[in-house]
Amino acid sequence: MNLSSIHSVVDLCRALVQIPSENPSGSVASQGEEAIARSVGAFLESLGAEVEYEEIAPGRPNVYGLWPAPPGATQRILFAPHLDTVTVEGMTVDPFLGKCLDGKLYGRGSSDTKGPMAAMLWALKSVDLSKLNVAVGFAGLVDEEFEQFGAKACAVRQMADFAIVGEPTSLNVVYTHKGTAWIEIETQGKSVHASIPETGLNAIDRMTDTLKILHEHFPEICPVEPDPVLGKPTISTGRIRGGAKINVVPDRCYAEMDIRILPGQESMATAVADFFLQHEVPAIVTPIKISAPLYTSPDNPFISKFVALGSKLTGANWFCDAAFFALEGTPSIAIGPGSIAQAHTADEYIEITELERGAEFFTKYLLSFDHGRLQA
Repeated sequence: MNLSSIHSVVDLCRALVQIPSENPSGSVASQGEEAIARSVGAFLESLGAEVEYEEIAPGRPNVYGLWPAPPGATQRILFAPHLDTVTVEGMTVDPFLGKCLDGKLYGRGSSDTKGPMAAMLWALKSVDLSKLNVAVGFAGLVDEEFEQFGAKACAVRQMADFAIVGEPTSLNVVYTHKGTAWIEIETQGKSVHASIPETGLNAIDRMTDTLKILHEHFPEICPVEPDPVLGKPTISTGRIRGGAKINVVPDRCYAEMDIRILPGQESMATAVADFFLQHEVPAIVTPIKISAPLYTSPDNPFISKFVALGSKLTGANWFCDAAFFALEGTPSIAIGPGSIAQAHTADEYIEITELERGAEFFTKYLLSFDHGRLQA
């Protein structure tokens, strides 16, 4: 990234889009997040931050930038967007050109989440951070699109009193979101020739019965009251595999389930396994991935400053890095310019006016901590 050629938040976002940073979990050709982490680190250094890289996996570093605490500042805020994107497979626009057309900036990550990251970085460039009454930091995080290892590593450092995670939320405050309980269900049977199925036990048929029972009784498994913002938990069967040949009764069947959980349902995977055991359902439950839901009190004073600037308080059915900061005791939210509807799409883009509004918005947020110092 050529820092001398960056004169606006649009230039910055284009430069970030032009650095491929597909999550390696979905792309065998991905170079990971190394290049973008180094470029962001150079930008942070140009703003006077003390920069550190933490290698989460080979070639995949988090990048941290910290500014000294101004005199009298006792708290620190942390801007924390992620560096990675989903793959570019199937895109109908050039994923790395950063083309601007008809008021839109196109490319992979322009919405999720290089646009929000650019807006945050531009705000940091636009404000004299030494004259605020709060300390400021920045964390560019790897692996949000898969296992969130970057956020997990950063969160345990407890680098700040409040984390601002970058996501395209139309600049509204996502203070709560659902979590996930991804589980695998296995049913077992007895394999025989399909001409005499009555002598065997069909694992796929068992799975059909198991899923029917699970869906029927789902509301009573790990029950909580519907959330006024997030609604009810949901369950979806994402993938089923089983059987060897059409003429063989299958002895194994596997189903992968995506369960979106509410605060208070963190033990959902165990609850499903216990339900099967108690009701003698012959199935085995194995957790694939558990991601906690997020809840940060909307009365948090750091959130109140966003609301004063016009943000609405909202929730989300998706999950993000913010939950991991909250789990480690750092109140956190997700916020940024752009629409989640454009994330991961074949023609991903961010409206240029929205990107510019985001930079101005985060600048105003930082200035809300000046208490007259910037005019002194």
